[in-house]
Amino acid sequence: MKCKLFGAVNFLAVVSSLFFLMNGCQPKSQPLPSANQQPISPTLITEKVNVDSDDPAIWLHPTDRSQSLILGTDKGDPEPGALYVFNLQGKILADKVVHGLDRPNNVDVEYGLPLKGVEKDIAVVTQKYSNKIRIFSLPDVRAIDGGGLEVFAGVPKVEPMGVSLYRRPADGAIFVILSRKQGPTGGSYLWQYRLEDDGTGCVKATEVRKFGLWSGKGEIEAIAVDDSLGYVYYSDEWFGIRKYAADPDAPEANRELAVFGTAGFAEDREGISIYQINGGTGYIIVSDQQANTFHFYKREGEPSDPHNHSLVTVLKLSTDGCDGVEVTNAALSKEFPQGLFIAMSEKGVFHFYSWPDIADGKLAIAPNGERSDSR
Repeated sequence: MKCKLFGAVNFLAVVSSLFFLMNGCQPKSQPLPSANQQPISPTLITEKVNVDSDDPAIWLHPTDRSQSLILGTDKGDPEPGALYVFNLQGKILADKVVHGLDRPNNVDVEYGLPLKGVEKDIAVVTQKYSNKIRIFSLPDVRAIDGGGLEVFAGVPKVEPMGVSLYRRPADGAIFVILSRKQGPTGGSYLWQYRLEDDGTGCVKATEVRKFGLWSGKGEIEAIAVDDSLGYVYYSDEWFGIRKYAADPDAPEANRELAVFGTAGFAEDREGISIYQINGGTGYIIVSDQQANTFHFYKREGEPSDPHNHSLVTVLKLSTDGCDGVEVTNAALSKEFPQGLFIAMSEKGVFHFYSWPDIADGKLAIAPNGERSDSR
């Protein structure tokens, strides 16, 4: 009975969608995937990391997009982990891989950190077992952190996990926002640091904020920052997606702005990424780890409430147990001429999807082919 009802809902939703499209309108939402929906296949699957892939990030080359890099963590455990670097064909660039990291979990990329008068692009990686973050310049993947920076100082057995970087449009200041394996429920689960030159060309991290509610269930790992709109989103894994201002100096910076994605997940809400379209529109993408599906929410919210992020659609991809995702709308190569979506999958790999294959008539494709918040 339940399956028959769901199938009927899907049929009505398809008819409704066709009506809207024939009249030049976009439907407000798409149906959830049925049990027999064929998973979307990737354009390619990367070479395998040594042990256990976890989280991807994208570095956009400033002049030749085809030379852009894909970074991905290998958690290792019990042996040391690594930060892997791939080209757009999914091949490991062995001369750029950083081995010997202490259970690296998540990685993120930002552009234009001033060091000794020169702006450097950077990647930041969390090391779960050492309570440190590692910082590397890009594209050379050279350590610029003096061997690692301690975070969550004074808190025993923190185990930093999630990481996202924020470049404040007003002054170009760069911040890192971190989550951890365990934390309080009262509003200080995440810590934020400003990254700056320590005077020697290495990076120092200065704590500027503690914020973020937690339900007390599961944990908080995945974080994503929308630089241009100025918001940070994170997965309270067994509860929902929470939203705050990304700027630690914003009015009421520690006030929660929204909670969404509280229903429709099998269990863990995991990787988060933001697909940007002109005018502040686009999608907030969240992986449903156990269901191997991805939930797409309206980035811009609703006209009457920009913090009301309604569900647009849920898509099934060929990933297995996806823990981390990343996306860009940049035109990269012949394989990815209109954007790239990356999702971690079990067995030590990452899946690369061409954005039009993800969109497939249900989602918009950015017309500009470039990210609005960075090069």
